[in-house]
Amino acid sequence: MRTTVDLNESIMADALKWVGESTKTGTINESMKIAIAFKKRMKLLSMAGKVKLDIDLNATRNRK
Repeated sequence: MRTTVDLNESIMADALKWVGESTKTGTINESMKIAIAFKKRMKLLSMAGKVKLDIDLNATRNRK
């Protein structure tokens, strides 16, 4: 999909350096993937201790 956006040049320069892609398009795509994965992890972490699992870990791991 083609889209026109105005990007901050210094942020783009940092992104090109840190993301490891050689093109602006590749950098933007990879940055979006990283941002989405980060947000998903943060959502999971925010649920820590809020989900009650009634599991016998020893039985699950085939321990006696």
